Amino acid sequence: MALTNKKRRFVESKAGGASNREAAEAAGYAAASASAAGSRLAKDPDVVAALKKLKAGQNVKGSAAAAETVDGPIEGDGEDLAELPNTDDPLVWLLALMNEPKAKIFDRRNAAQSALPYFHGKKSGMGKKEQKLEDAAKVGGSSRFGLRERHLKAVK
Repeated sequence: MALTNKKRRFVESKAGGASNREAAEAAGYAAASASAAGSRLAKDPDVVAALKKLKAGQNVKGSAAAAETVDGPIEGDGEDLAELPNTDDPLVWLLALMNEPKAKIFDRRNAAQSALPYFHGKKSGMGKKEQKLEDAAKVGGSSRFGLRERHLKAVK
């Protein structure tokens, strides 16, 4: 089975010399459950095989194998991002990170998610109360409770 992103980051951190807990926190697990998650991941057959393969590659090639994961190279190692603009506008920076091919896919997705509200606002610009009053006006005229005034005529 292929490694998930969290497992892949755990393997990379563990190969870098981190403890199970530290590697689990670096992979994105909550601090409260990182110890248990690290212990569980250290016993996972996919993770064990990935660690062996990664360490075997480091012994042969040196530290150059650390830039590659078990399933192939990452889109970017995230270290050489000098092309990002140095700006005070966070939206410009987020868009540059989102479109940077050397950045990790996880970082690019988070940048896109953070920039999303700047381009696509809420569907309605009003609050719940105003929306209810507007809906009531559509249904029942101008009355607050949605009832129309009726003009009764006497029939003989």
